[in-house]
Amino acid sequence: MRLANQVAIVTGAGRNIGEEAAKLFAQEGAAVAVVDMDKVRADTVTDAINAAGGKAKTYLCDVSDENQIIATVDAVVADFGRLDILINNVAISDNKHLFDITKAEWDRVFAVCLTAPMLFSKYAAKAMIAAKHGGKIVNVSSTSGHYGRGRAIAYTSAKAGVINLTRSLAIQLAPYDIRVNCVVPNKIGSPVGKDEFNPDRKVLNLRNRPGEPIDLARAMLFLVSDESDFIAGTELFVDGGCAAMMPGGD
Repeated sequence: MRLANQVAIVTGAGRNIGEEAAKLFAQEGAAVAVVDMDKVRADTVTDAINAAGGKAKTYLCDVSDENQIIATVDAVVADFGRLDILINNVAISDNKHLFDITKAEWDRVFAVCLTAPMLFSKYAAKAMIAAKHGGKIVNVSSTSGHYGRGRAIAYTSAKAGVINLTRSLAIQLAPYDIRVNCVVPNKIGSPVGKDEFNPDRKVLNLRNRPGEPIDLARAMLFLVSDESDFIAGTELFVDGGCAAMMPGGD
């Protein structure tokens, strides 16, 4: 098992990418803190992990609230005795044009998609440093962080920020043996903030299929395992080759 005796926090673990990451990490031996705002969803994931012989516990957290982030990290360390892995996965989208979005909507997207990963990383890293055993952090960005979109303004801006946040965190936490990396998905699983996955959703990539949550979960597993020990401060595209293609090209 690649994550034996380790403890992982996965935010937004009640569905989609977070759910698959939580389950896969548990299969690889990690005790998983299933962090979500929805207790029913989180408990469903937690119960499934425990029923399969793994170890998991639900933690309810509004990631836009710094005090709740602090309380969550403290509770995980108290319950499991340590913290080794942080997956900053939770996100929301605005799906708004510049002329339609309100400041409150903009602020909410940034609070969840960019400020929360910074704060979770801050307090998780403090716990890792105090324990003197290093750690791994993976942030989830998006191809939307590299390209503009006609129907989103806050989400694209925040996800671009996640990429450079990753680089700065990697530099600042390297002296403490904490590796920070980023994954860049494209249209994996259900759209951000939605439950239903449409297999007919239009995709354009080199694999000729929609991405599935397990695709990203496996990439994140690689980045938190010893197999990626020499990888830090990078962004791993898990997009089926979408970003390699030129629109309109042959």
